[in-house]
Amino acid sequence: MRVFVTGASGWVGSAVVPELISAGHQVVGLARSDASAAAIEAAGGAVVRGGLDDLDVLKSAAAEADGVIHLAFVHDFAQFDTSIGTDARAIEAFGEALQGTGKPLVVTSGTPIAAQPGQVATESEEPAPDSPAAGRHANAKLALALAERGVRSSVVGLPRSVYGEGGTGFVGRMVAVARDTGISGYVGDGSQRWPAVHVKDAAHLYRLALEHAPGASMLHAVGDEAVPIREIAEVIGKHLNLPVESVPADEFGFLGAILSVDQPASATITRELLDWIPIQPGLLEDLDSGHAFT
Repeated sequence: MRVFVTGASGWVGSAVVPELISAGHQVVGLARSDASAAAIEAAGGAVVRGGLDDLDVLKSAAAEADGVIHLAFVHDFAQFDTSIGTDARAIEAFGEALQGTGKPLVVTSGTPIAAQPGQVATESEEPAPDSPAAGRHANAKLALALAERGVRSSVVGLPRSVYGEGGTGFVGRMVAVARDTGISGYVGDGSQRWPAVHVKDAAHLYRLALEHAPGASMLHAVGDEAVPIREIAEVIGKHLNLPVESVPADEFGFLGAILSVDQPASATITRELLDWIPIQPGLLEDLDSGHAFT
């Protein structure tokens, strides 16, 4: 299968591309910069130059492919609504290109925060109305609706932590703040829980979704359902030899609001639907291996 991948040179894309190629697929990656293009080619993929705002490029590349995996997202938290709009237009462009073909389109979203406090969010969950994830969930629904137009669309909801050697993400931000302040901090009592997945397990799910997911499938790439934030801080404190304490949310900048919310999520439906079994180490085990502190 010839697969067009946006975000192919990013953190998740750097795992998805070799996962696809090892399974015999051809990859064509979207690249805005020379560095991104070089990374995609080094991984064995071909390159289409452009960005998410280049809708004609997206449509053309999607039309020439046998399937699309949309990983790219503009992570500008200062202008998040703008980023949501850019993502929506890209999804609409893919829908136009793939309409009536039955080809797969795999779109990326986030796991939702359950509307009822303390609950574990499932694949059928509607996020709380004031949730930061609500905008991305709206785009996920836009993608799923493309199944009615002859696109085999599915959505992979990524959890708050997609970890692994070479990646940083939100946990990396916690490590950086700990180094800067001399305290490995958590917000409140630290009982808030995060879902998490190893990047290689996530990459495997993207491939399964491309190959097998029925149209209008909402999927969760969740390995660990509920990792307490305080336990993450304790591993960080252990490796940096720092005290572990509750700190004000604003110590973490934009991440403070995310760390303040309990947001566990499950992948039971996803595992049963696609026989997806995460096999990599859990978040705490991976963090305790030490690679995040070198």
